[in-house]
Amino acid sequence: MVWNILAAFFSGVAASLGLGGGGILLLYLVLALNMEQLTAQGINLIFFLPCAVIAIIFYTKKHLIDWKAALPIMAGGLLGVGLGVWLAGAVSAEWLSRIFGGFLLLLGLREFFSKNKEQPKKSGGSC
Repeated sequence: MVWNILAAFFSGVAASLGLGGGGILLLYLVLALNMEQLTAQGINLIFFLPCAVIAIIFYTKKHLIDWKAALPIMAGGLLGVGLGVWLAGAVSAEWLSRIFGGFLLLLGLREFFSKNKEQPKKSGGSC
């Protein structure tokens, strides 16, 4: 029970920072709790609904969301959800786990070998 709460807490922190909290939670559910990939994905989606609402409220209050840029991206994401749900149902659980693992591996390699790019400084005070 304590491990579940800790995993959820750190997944929420990582998600609010844009660091892939869903990946952390999925890994915990599948590897530590031996949960099936599709079941873990469903729990992950339910978990992040309230987290996303709270994060949106805070980010909006700090004026950190560019709604003109976000709305078209959201529309594309909604189309992608339909394709993703269909693919998740069409692919076996074993292959779904392999695809997820491969995706994480590719992202990790990309981050490991990418050069640090200096972020432009924001003007107008700190967040």
